[in-house]
Amino acid sequence: MNKYELAIVVNANIEDDERTAVVDKCKALIERFGGSITNVDEWGRKKLAYEIQKMKEGFYYFIQFDAEATAPAEIENRVRIMDNILRFLIVKPNEA
Repeated sequence: MNKYELAIVVNANIEDDERTAVVDKCKALIERFGGSITNVDEWGRKKLAYEIQKMKEGFYYFIQFDAEATAPAEIENRVRIMDNILRFLIVKPNEA
C-alpha cells in the first residue's frame, strides 16, 4: 500500500449539505477502489488564485489515504466528471 493525498476544490456557491455529499462521494470512491482513508483535512473557504468557472472562491479539502498503485488513476477518472469539483489533484507525498 502506498500513501496518497487527494486535494479537491469544491464549488463555494452550493449548500453545506451538498458540499458534504461531494466530499463523502470522494471518500466512497477511495474506499471503492481498495483505499483506506487516514485523514481528512478541511481548510474551508479560500480565495482562488484565479477565476475558475466565473468563481473567485472555493472550499479546500485534503484527503490522505493508503491504496494500491492502480487506485489513483481510477479515482481521478471518476472525480474528473463530478459536478461541483472545480479542481483536484492526487499526489504521492515524499516520505523523507
